[in-house]
Amino acid sequence: MTEISLQVEEAGERLDRYLTEQLTDLSRSRIQQLIEQGQVQLNSKVCTSKKTTVRLGDRIIVTIPPAEPLELTAEDIPLDILYEDDHILILNKTAGLVVHPAPGHPDGTLVNAILAHCPHLPGIGGVRRPGIVHRLDKDTTGAIAIAKTEFAHQHLQAQLKAKTAQREYLGVIHGVPKTESGTVDLPIGRHPVDRKKMAVVSTEKGGRAAVTHWRILERLGNYTLMHFQLETGRTHQIRVHSAHVGHPIVGDPVYSSGRSVGVNLPGQALHAWRLRLQHPVSGEWIEATAPIPQTLTTLLEVLRRRVVIF
Repeated sequence: MTEISLQVEEAGERLDRYLTEQLTDLSRSRIQQLIEQGQVQLNSKVCTSKKTTVRLGDRIIVTIPPAEPLELTAEDIPLDILYEDDHILILNKTAGLVVHPAPGHPDGTLVNAILAHCPHLPGIGGVRRPGIVHRLDKDTTGAIAIAKTEFAHQHLQAQLKAKTAQREYLGVIHGVPKTESGTVDLPIGRHPVDRKKMAVVSTEKGGRAAVTHWRILERLGNYTLMHFQLETGRTHQIRVHSAHVGHPIVGDPVYSSGRSVGVNLPGQALHAWRLRLQHPVSGEWIEATAPIPQTLTTLLEVLRRRVVIF
């Protein structure tokens, strides 16, 4: 257990922002977690509000508890590596692979595979999410970035927050949009009735800003191959936005249930096609493109044949 004592020399900032600036080895999310857990004292009193404004002369004590033992086991699961160096790893995730352990998926995840590939990976990003910078849904394929160091983790997350990292997706939707391109700018939150789903929810009711840019790549009868670019990264964002505007992703078991395309798919026809980010150390821009999976290629071939026939 480690205690860090600070005296505020500049007033007016929120507690979590101030501590993030002072304790550069800890991410802001980690700081917020410590505050919520009662590990931060402000003038000898426990403070659990990250929004508290610090004042000149305030004394802050931060207690950092010992790291929880990493209970995950390394598993020899094949990885499709798109890019790797000492700081970051970019993988092409397969369909059906859960990113990190969760209820119902205690092992056999991407994290278990990463630990086998990187046995010295520090437990950054949380005990059960070492190195994970962003997520992909279980059945969404494609490019995903992993941080190998705490500095790389913070740097990559900052890029996502600042919207400088670019995430491009390919997907097949039901129907054909009326315009060639557009933007869905609607907040997303937990579904008010079905807590296992996400939905478009007003910010007043807990929704968080979500922006998805889209354009048509190919019309396929009553289906469309789409290009999506994320400005934010909410859970199920593309799937929720697409379903909300009346064009759910083909094969989506949650948001387009009951709509069949006549092709056996492992899940939603959505692929994280291209990931562009700045290297945390060299500053160079890295662009990783994940090859289109065979299931999506087959779907497109079938739909193209149908268009020719009819």
